[in-house]
Amino acid sequence: MANMFPCDFAWGAGTAAYQIEGGWDADGKGPSIWDTFCHGERGRVFGEQSGDVACDSYELWEEDLKCIQQLGLTHYRLSLSWARLLPDGTTQHVNHKGVQYYNKVINDLLSCNVSPMVTLYHFDLPQALQDQGGWKSPGMAALFDSYAQFCFQTFGDRVKLWITINEPYVCAKLGHEDGVHAPGLKEPGTAAYLVGHNMLRAHAMAWHSYNSLYRPAQRGAVSLAINSDWAEPLDPASTEDIAAAERYLAFTLGWFAWPVFVTGDYPESMRSAIDAQSKKLGYNGGSRLPRFSKDEPSVLGTADFFALNYYTSRNVKPGGGCGQMLCMKADRDAEEVLDPSWPVCGVSWLAVVPHGLRKLLKYIKGTFNSPAVYITENGFSQTGPVQTEDVQRCAFYRDTILEVAKAIGEDGVDVQGYFAWSLLDNFEWSDGFSVRFGLFHVDLSKAERTRAIYRSGQEYAEIIMKHKTHTKD
Repeated sequence: MANMFPCDFAWGAGTAAYQIEGGWDADGKGPSIWDTFCHGERGRVFGEQSGDVACDSYELWEEDLKCIQQLGLTHYRLSLSWARLLPDGTTQHVNHKGVQYYNKVINDLLSCNVSPMVTLYHFDLPQALQDQGGWKSPGMAALFDSYAQFCFQTFGDRVKLWITINEPYVCAKLGHEDGVHAPGLKEPGTAAYLVGHNMLRAHAMAWHSYNSLYRPAQRGAVSLAINSDWAEPLDPASTEDIAAAERYLAFTLGWFAWPVFVTGDYPESMRSAIDAQSKKLGYNGGSRLPRFSKDEPSVLGTADFFALNYYTSRNVKPGGGCGQMLCMKADRDAEEVLDPSWPVCGVSWLAVVPHGLRKLLKYIKGTFNSPAVYITENGFSQTGPVQTEDVQRCAFYRDTILEVAKAIGEDGVDVQGYFAWSLLDNFEWSDGFSVRFGLFHVDLSKAERTRAIYRSGQEYAEIIMKHKTHTKD
């Protein structure tokens, strides 16, 4: 298997600031929406847990670096805490302790021959900006661009792979439609589309800034990380199920990939479905899916590679409304069905379908003009008692990496990297610490937050080592 990958293939693992760093108010860091969400009303997060300390990576970065070296990673994906760098979200107030921390992380990685992939925004908006309307406010795009330029200027001499925004779909839907993620808003059928739109505008502004001001000297690459399941019709012979599967992909992957890679606008099937539902329910407030302004930098072409977060697959049929209310589910009209033959790992939504990743990669190649692809997240969760001999996860990684190899070798997909989620067991948002994705277990019962490698981590390290050995030969 190791010889199926290009010699410069990126072997990575990922983390995100709020999920691992702790130090939530240390050294001048400002509060983020996740600090507010976790410290707010009870019942939002499993066991009233929070990322206040988490893996304590703010204090224990050297321990993380040892884990990275033990795996033999060529790349490490991390995110910057916007509120740690700019406590009020603006460049008026720079927190130099935050700059110092990320400078050390980046420099230490490079000194160990590990390339950083840096995400600017992984769910943790500074609370000061949420207080001004957050991602629902059109002005957020310019504020994000200013933050992005600060990061390009400060770290871009060493960082060559940038992700602007991680999973805008999740931020928009879970944070502003369902209310189960920060900032906890429940405004079904309207807010999520507005948030997604402003995130795309923010991404495009930041990409254009990088392209004109920083790329000539820094020569890096910029994209945004789009999450998507693979979707197939429940009944492959049913035209209704086929159409539902296409809508499902349009409302997840297409929502963000279509404007960036295809037309500079949303999928027509998405807009017509939303508008038809508005008409049906007598909504007269204009199109709920905003339009891009001709006066702003175009979103089309603002990705230097395709960054994909993939976890699972679904069979799909029409359905999934919410009565006579406006909501995204009714707009999409696509009900997810789990195939009983797919094993479910840890959390109920996570069916293990490695072959779905290969199919999705092939779909991306055919739909989005054969882009270079980095798989920026992919993982297998564990709940209940800790099992360091995680044989199912080992099988998952073997099977998944084999499917990626087939996508490269047999389907001709230009996959340039694979990042396992996640380096460490960490704070998994509303699931708290009850769900574990790590290649290393973190013992939260000890102040030292001891890291211990899972068997899956050892096996992943072996796959990487075989690849490195093969490419040397």
